[in-house]
Formats: sequence, C-alpha cells, structure tokens
Amino acid sequence: MSDLFKSISESEHVEKESVVDLKKNKLKRKLLLHLYTHDSFTIAQLAKHLHTSVPSVTSLIEELITEKWIVEIGPAEVQLGRKPALYRLNPRDRFVLAIDMNTYSSKAYLLNLHNEVIFSQAISLVIENKPIIESLTKEISAILQAAACKITDLEAISISMPGLINPKTGINYTYPNLCVKGKSLPLELEKFLHVRTYVIHDTKAITLGEHHFGLAQNIQHAITVNMDWNGVGFGLLVNGQVVLGESGFAGELAHIQVRPQGELCYCGKVGCLDTVTKASYLIKRIKELIKEGNVSLLAKENFENIDIEMVIDAANRGDELAIDLLQDMGHEMGKVLAIAVHLLNPKTIIIHGVLAHAGKFISNPIEQAIYKYCLADYKENLQVEISELGERAKVLGLQAYAIHKTLAESD
Repeated sequence: MSDLFKSISESEHVEKESVVDLKKNKLKRKLLLHLYTHDSFTIAQLAKHLHTSVPSVTSLIEELITEKWIVEIGPAEVQLGRKPALYRLNPRDRFVLAIDMNTYSSKAYLLNLHNEVIFSQAISLVIENKPIIESLTKEISAILQAAACKITDLEAISISMPGLINPKTGINYTYPNLCVKGKSLPLELEKFLHVRTYVIHDTKAITLGEHHFGLAQNIQHAITVNMDWNGVGFGLLVNGQVVLGESGFAGELAHIQVRPQGELCYCGKVGCLDTVTKASYLIKRIKELIKEGNVSLLAKENFENIDIEMVIDAANRGDELAIDLLQDMGHEMGKVLAIAVHLLNPKTIIIHGVLAHAGKFISNPIEQAIYKYCLADYKENLQVEISELGERAKVLGLQAYAIHKTLAESD
C-alpha cells in the first residue's frame, strides 16, 4: 500500500473512531441525565429510552460502573420471569458542592447524585462588591474538611448569587469587584481548585429546582418570584427552558417603575418594584407607621427586634396593619406580574423567599391584581402558588445546573 493510501486509510479510521466515540458519549450523557431525573431503571428500560440496543446499553453501563457514575441496586420487581437488575446513579463517589451566597447570609451544601444533602454549613462570607476568591477558596476547603470529603470527590461547584450575572462569562455586573476587574469568578476558582465551577442567578436556580423537582414539573411555561430580604428576583420558564437572554439578564422585572414619586432604588431609578416588595421594605414601613401612631399588635413588641416572622405572625392573628401592608406589597407585585403574564402566558406562578411564608396574605393579592389587570383568557388556566420546596428549590436547582453543565462539557 502506498504511503498516500495508507495515510488516507488511517485518517478514515481515526475519523470513524471519533464519530463512534462522540455517539457513545452522547448516549452516556443521555443515560446519566435520565437516571438523574427519573431514579432507577433496568437495562431494557434504558435501551427503550435511548432508542438503542440492549447490548449497547449493557456496554455503557459497564463503563459507567467502572467510572463510578452508576451502581447496581438489586433486582426489579416483575410479575413473571427472571428479575432484571436495576441501576441508578452512584450516591457515594461523586458529589456537587452547592453554595448559596447572598448579601446577608451564605450557606454551603454537599449533595450526592441522588439529590440528598449529606452535609450543610453556614459560611461567614457574604456578597459585597469586593474580591472574594481567596476567602471563598478558604471557606470551600474548610467545608470539605468538615464534611470529610476530598476535593477530587467533587464533580462540580455550583454557586448562586443575586445580581446581573452572565452565565457564559461568570461575571456579575451588579458586583463587578468580586474578582479583579474583567475576571470570571468560576474560572478563577477553577484555577485554584481544579474543579468545574458554575455561577447562576439565585432565582434562575430556583426556577430550575421547581422545573425538575417542584411545582413546575411537567410544565413548559412558568414564572418564579423570589420575594426575599434585600430584593426581588424573577425566573422565566418558556418551552421547558429557563430563559437567560443575550447576556443572562432576562427577567429583571424588579426594576419596572411602579411609583413615579417613590423611593430611590439602588439601581439609580425611582420607584422600582424592588423598593416596595422586598422584605426589608416591609419591616421599614411597618416601623414608620407604628411611629406615626397606627395601631398594631407589634407596637407592644421591642421596636428594634421586629422581624418578618413577627409581622407574619401578627397578620395570622388578625393584625390589620400587617395584613394591609402584605396586601399592598402583593398588589404591586401582581400589577407587574400581569405584564409578564401577557408576555409569556404561563401556566403557573410560584412564590418563593421569606415573604412566601406569609402564604395567602401575599399570594391572594398577587392573584387578585393579576385578575384585575389581565385579559380574561390569560388567567383562565393560570395558578398562583406558594412553593412546596421552599429553600430546597434553590439547592436542587444548583445541583441540576451543575449536573447538566458537567455532562454537556464531558466530551
């Protein structure tokens, strides 16, 4: 064989091998994602899902067991014949470190591939507009030591935080000094820790958690609203995908103006929705009204110690001032959500955050405002609900985001 034909033959062989490997890796990712979202299956069930042969899946399973992705958990329950083996993701050898960072508190969670939190710990680091790489690296090392987990056991680190975050670059434009200017937080952490690291907006993480494991399961169109202490966040689910937008900023409804003569927002504009629907505003406003002489059960409390739980408790005991304030906040939120409903036509709106603990005191006025400001056909099948997952939605969303991203990058 001439050198030319030999070279062509070898080139075709390499190309054929690479195509086979690409196809195999694609099947592996699809298999792992199916196990991640649907628990355990037999080889025959996985072959049907993947639209491939039983021998092909058997080969994939053997490789994934060797790679410590999958374990056999025993026989499946069948009525007739030999009981086939069940397989699921390995809960012991691969983990994700999920870190929920905020401006007032932060917490880390170590999860196995069954979405079980096997260790959690508050961390002292909070979001400020200053460099955090060194401090965060130390916190992560301390967390892993406390959890008796090696850095090599981590499949990924997934971080949520507020702000305008570009998920492609990992830059937070609201807090640009988290890294040296122009640097990416996840890429800088990867340099130090050698672990895949991802950063996502906190409410988008919540939306992922609800879509995969909560009230937005099997729903293609939904809105999540995070009414938290220092701000309001929105997540948009359209056609089963979390909408990010060109730069990752989609869904920032918090800065729609609702009160032209209102307060100055930190963004520089006046009267934003964020200024009248965050939990800190509720505490500030109820203190102002009590000072002005308004009657409330909270007037009997230590004034400086009034917190969200106390306001919600007062509302549950029939306190008119607390109820009125919660209803006002819900009404303002509902007016803006009516705009979003006209744009997106969602099936459900899911309320999160510390104000979600107010239950119907916050969800009813939101629903009433939507009914008032929306066209009738838009609200026919629409539901406004309080999250059942609560804080777990964000943690599970961080895990799901990391798993999906890791598998997408595993070629």
